[in-house]
Amino acid sequence: MSAVTDGENALTGLRVAVLGPGGVGGLLAALLARDGAAVTCLAGAATAEHLRTAGIRVESAHFGDLAVPVDAAERLTAPVDVLLVTVKATHLDDALERVPADVLGDALVVPLLNGVEHVDHLRRRYPQAGVVPATIRVESTRTAPGVVQHGSPFVTVDLVAVPGLEQRVRRLADALQQAGVTTRVGDDEPAVLWSKLNFLAPLALLTTAAQATAGEVRESRREDLEAIVGEVAAVARAEGAPADEEQVVAFFDGVPAGMRSSMQRDAAAGRPLELDAIGGAVVRAATRHGIAVPVTARYVDELRERHPGS
Repeated sequence: MSAVTDGENALTGLRVAVLGPGGVGGLLAALLARDGAAVTCLAGAATAEHLRTAGIRVESAHFGDLAVPVDAAERLTAPVDVLLVTVKATHLDDALERVPADVLGDALVVPLLNGVEHVDHLRRRYPQAGVVPATIRVESTRTAPGVVQHGSPFVTVDLVAVPGLEQRVRRLADALQQAGVTTRVGDDEPAVLWSKLNFLAPLALLTTAAQATAGEVRESRREDLEAIVGEVAAVARAEGAPADEEQVVAFFDGVPAGMRSSMQRDAAAGRPLELDAIGGAVVRAATRHGIAVPVTARYVDELRERHPGS
């Protein structure tokens, strides 16, 4: 995967595998395939068969409604340039069985998962690959196999230009940008990973515990909101990431009052929670650094009791 020159189509010849073609993966697969990338979605047998025959349909006020053909398979059987990992953290290990390390080779692996610990996990599992820490900000939901409802007026991806992979990461950024995804490339790995967790952890823990919207919890649980934000920020700084508590609280106050977290939606639907990847990761990092996070830990413990196995 080489750098792109002026006038070159960054998507031409780009081979992309999408592990987990749900709300996020399905949207990215459709956008990349629409504009020329060779996309293969990796999923279970029934979903893969549906995608091979019907493709992916995206319903989006931002991009318009799309119907895009894609290839699909249960396992990766041929080399690709990029593997986008877009499953829930709770399904990661099972999903990775679809991607043999010897087939993946030195491809870029771009995990768009919640949390921070999955990056080291992927580097251990795929030592020859180039694992690129990344985050995505989008509201996008799989409503049926091969059907994605994109609700936000944006899709934003942050990528880290890992030393030795800079040109390949920038070509991927060009491809995503060309496909309509706002893409930023930085060089600060902790900053990219923790910048999302600084906001996500308070949002997920509070809305799920209260089964209430962001607007409701920022009023009824204000003290806990400010405490969790402060605790996560302290851990983020210890991890080497910048964190501004006032900025996070101000952002929380500015999000739509009706906003709900994906963890909250999973709880309401009886699905496993990404509690360990989000709240558990904060508590473990805090323990490593000797930082007290009593309010965060209380919410994590409470949700674990209410949702065994999470």
